[in-house]
Amino acid sequence: MIVVTGGAGFIGSCLIKALNDQGHEDILVVDAFDRIEKIRNLGDKKVRGLKHRDDFLKWLKLLGQDVQIIYHLGARTDTTEKSQQIFDQLNLEYSKSIWEAAARHRIPLIYASSAATYGDGAFGYRDDHSLVPKFNPLNPYGHSKNDFDLWVLQQKDAPPQWYGLKFFNVYGPNEYHKGRMASVVWHTFNQIKETGGMKLFRSHREDVADGEQSRDFIYIRDLLKLIFFFRDESCASGLYNCGTGKARSFHDLAAAVFSAQEMSPKISFIDTPADIRGTYQYFTEADMTKVREAGFGDSFYSLEQGIADYVKSFLKNEMYL
Repeated sequence: MIVVTGGAGFIGSCLIKALNDQGHEDILVVDAFDRIEKIRNLGDKKVRGLKHRDDFLKWLKLLGQDVQIIYHLGARTDTTEKSQQIFDQLNLEYSKSIWEAAARHRIPLIYASSAATYGDGAFGYRDDHSLVPKFNPLNPYGHSKNDFDLWVLQQKDAPPQWYGLKFFNVYGPNEYHKGRMASVVWHTFNQIKETGGMKLFRSHREDVADGEQSRDFIYIRDLLKLIFFFRDESCASGLYNCGTGKARSFHDLAAAVFSAQEMSPKISFIDTPADIRGTYQYFTEADMTKVREAGFGDSFYSLEQGIADYVKSFLKNEMYL
């Protein structure tokens, strides 16, 4: 049996579809199942069953011997949420319990860490274990992810293989439910549809021009390739970046969404919302050296290629993967 936590979410549901395509149907989906718009992500996915996250830990302790691998993707991901208690409960303590059960039952574990752990990038974006204690994330979400990474690195009892994957800015189908936390690609497409233009956040730093704030954007198809690489190869357990290794600006992203619809760009700027302005990352770029040295040799979609596929294959008709 395969377990996917956060299985009704964006990345989790795309992972389940990819597992189905590989012939896997003995999948237990773990989530809160409290929003109908997320349930749509499961669509015609073939799974063994659904388990509420509040019931899953007890089930795992009793029946973990039946589990082949756990993909732990479930988390509270709202970067605007200020309650550290919520993140400690859902992202830290819950993840610790999954780790301990995976170690006890000898279950391989792949879990989602985040590029948010890197904070303002003062120590770079290298997935070097020795740097983890130095990172200073910019929000409670990032702190919860980094706190778990730190805790993991201190554990003597571990799953037989484990990989903490630091997801950078992932975009792609099945994120319709995410609202404010959806990718800028999704927001751009919908703003263009509604208004004919796109409003990007203005820069509030003198050394960065408006729209030149940059991220390492990775298309979901490439992220899934990375996840399966770690599942299938005998890599050393540890933390690994999951980006493309190339930062691109939000202006480039918006222009690509217009281009995918054969439209001329119409881009303007608004102030970054006050509630996130002080913790806003102006640049992220995954150092992919460690992943490449582990043996991953595939190329990645360019930003333009990924957006074109996302827009034409999914967003135009609100299709799901």
